[in-house]
Amino acid sequence: NADVVMTDEGGLQLVEVIVWDPWLADPQDPQELQEGEVTVTYLTHACMELQLGGKKMIFDPWLTGPAFARGWWLLHEPPADSMERLCMADLIYISHMHSDHLSYPTLKSLSATRPDVPIYVGDTSRPVFWMLEKRQVQLTNINVVPFGIWQNIDEHLRFMILKDEVHPELDTCIIVEYKESWKADFIKNERKKLMNYKAQLVKSLQPKIYCPFAGYFVEAHPSDRYIKETNTKNKAEELNALIKKSAPGITTWTPKPGAVLDLALALMSPSRKAITDPPSGTNIYKDSWDFDLYVDELNRAITAEIFKHKSWIQFYYIWAGFKNYNLVVRVIETDEDFIPIDNGYNYLVDFMDLSFPTQRPTREHPYEEIKNRIGVMRHVVKNGLLWDDLYIGFQNRLSREPDVYHHRFWNHFQTELPVAGPDWDLFLQQVSSYQRSAEPQGIQTESVSASTLS
Repeated sequence: NADVVMTDEGGLQLVEVIVWDPWLADPQDPQELQEGEVTVTYLTHACMELQLGGKKMIFDPWLTGPAFARGWWLLHEPPADSMERLCMADLIYISHMHSDHLSYPTLKSLSATRPDVPIYVGDTSRPVFWMLEKRQVQLTNINVVPFGIWQNIDEHLRFMILKDEVHPELDTCIIVEYKESWKADFIKNERKKLMNYKAQLVKSLQPKIYCPFAGYFVEAHPSDRYIKETNTKNKAEELNALIKKSAPGITTWTPKPGAVLDLALALMSPSRKAITDPPSGTNIYKDSWDFDLYVDELNRAITAEIFKHKSWIQFYYIWAGFKNYNLVVRVIETDEDFIPIDNGYNYLVDFMDLSFPTQRPTREHPYEEIKNRIGVMRHVVKNGLLWDDLYIGFQNRLSREPDVYHHRFWNHFQTELPVAGPDWDLFLQQVSSYQRSAEPQGIQTESVSASTLS
């Protein structure tokens, strides 16, 4: 295999690509599985519980609260004992830092009961738990492991974390091996793929069992009704039907919360019932969410002291560190319906020289207008968060001239912002008494409050 790369001098170089399969290292002798020895229980979204002999392993526990600020909410009602299961786990794997996989509300509940549960993550360029201290969640047994190395848990169980090839700087996948008779490759990524592509991929890989998961969320907040109605999603049932049509020998599983797959039974005979559904009458879908609890927390940032001083804009974007790119962006603070707020901030940033003009420059330039819900935007700015909460969480509306996606810009603000957040204490110290009394004010506490926007 060969690939073409760009050199530091701007030229092109043909290089040989050596494909390395680290999971082939240190092969083990296969052993037969017994009924009930290996089971997979679906809890919700991307959260699965694996029972592997005497060990229990849980993936990506998002069991409570929203993800991406307030944009995603759980579609399925987790089993009533899900938090208890999490607290009793022998180990937890978290694939990456997106909040539908790394759920701080869930981990906060976990830490109150069992802060020392072993948690494993890959050694990504941005640490998965980069926000742990700021979120004030007390977890004492986080293990960052190198890619492509077997992690031995006991004489039968081991796992290996690998880079995801779609988002190698951010995402990971895992291979779990138990008695060498089973390897499950759970690849986590948020890229939208066509169902036909997925069906063809499954057909070519020929797994024994295929289960689509990690897509069970809903835009439940009433203000996101438009997104909920227009963001039509592929259904797991439709994908599995397509797979069965193209590859009838593959067992497909559309999971329900609490459903259990017995792997030994599935491997012994396709005709045997290997999947146990939850009892009849179990509540499968969530019908209520704690909107106010989480939205009010976000909106508390609206009245933060820093936003009384317009110079926060320059301070923030200098901290962000993105420049030398021909793009002009207008950022507008809005209400729930993306209508600009009176006295809200409405400013330009020219990323060519990181300046803040009052009018668009006369040179030829691409232009992007970003309308952000004020509570979420100020929460992101105040805490130095990545812009995934805004972008993936549907908390903004975009328009572009021309309609071209600027990967460098969005990749920087979604993955490459400094790990250490803005030093707002230093900022407030630097604001002179003249600036405090003379500069234009942003949103005033008395004109827009958190309660009026929730």
